[in-house]
Amino acid sequence: MQNPVSPRLSKVFTALCASALIAGLAACSKEGPSSTSADAGASAASAPAANGAITVGLSISTLNNPFFVSLRKGAEDEAAKDGVTLITVDAQNDPAKQQASVEDLIEKKVSVILINPTDSSAVANVVKEATAKGIKVVSLDRSVNGADVSSHIASDHKAGGKMAADFLAEKLGGKGNIVELQGSPGSSAANERGAGFDDGSAAKGGVKIATRQPADFDRAKGLSVMENIIQSNKDIQGVFAQNDEMALGAVKALQAAGLKNVSVVGFDATADAMTAVKDGQMAATVQQQPELIGQYGVQTAKKLVDGQSVDKFIPVPLNLYKQ
Repeated sequence: MQNPVSPRLSKVFTALCASALIAGLAACSKEGPSSTSADAGASAASAPAANGAITVGLSISTLNNPFFVSLRKGAEDEAAKDGVTLITVDAQNDPAKQQASVEDLIEKKVSVILINPTDSSAVANVVKEATAKGIKVVSLDRSVNGADVSSHIASDHKAGGKMAADFLAEKLGGKGNIVELQGSPGSSAANERGAGFDDGSAAKGGVKIATRQPADFDRAKGLSVMENIIQSNKDIQGVFAQNDEMALGAVKALQAAGLKNVSVVGFDATADAMTAVKDGQMAATVQQQPELIGQYGVQTAKKLVDGQSVDKFIPVPLNLYKQ
């Protein structure tokens, strides 16, 4: 025969059971219901963290270029000031690498992606992928072809190209042979700067673009391409390079060949280029403000997360830096 349970033990046992039941329910409520809907995923991707923090992805075409290093610095400084977490990825001038790194930003569920395309058309699919998941995209310096973005922040590259053409024509007295070093094929910056320069030069009757060759916005390639051009034709009075890196490469080639009085104009106004202008090695450079582009990018991302409207195009002023 079993001993009867005392009233006191019975009460303790009941209390323990009740506590266990409550703990179990609490554990279940922490896990929450699972969701597989696309809408739920999109909302999570675009929403800031619960503590109000904003995470922004910055995809840059290459950090092997002082211009984009300055752009990143502007974005980093603004992010630090605004309490924004910035994740920067470097495409190293490889469209496939850029697509993979942007997909990684999408997986990280950043609030906004700031993208500086390596190839303006090649990024279209991954931009569409981001926006389909509720992530806003803003293009910096170079536009996106074939996909919509919330805003585009850049200088007027075409106007800058025309500015260079007008300056060179005046510098050469309205006549002379010019070499044009082109940037990465497919990039909007190369297309627009080239269009502005070509249209501006065409309006000057005595100025002739003797040759146009790509050097991919790279200093070493600017040097080698210019060396090859000089070997076949030394009758050159001016050079327009679609960025300063190529312009500085062209300066070295001209110096090595002993060609003097050739007016070289670049684009970007990097520190090295401005020094070359001061020293008389370059005639001028079209001055962009890359730090301001990065700064505007983070400011625009913050506005988008806060639900504010932004302009489709946010221009950044241009100047001509010359002696």
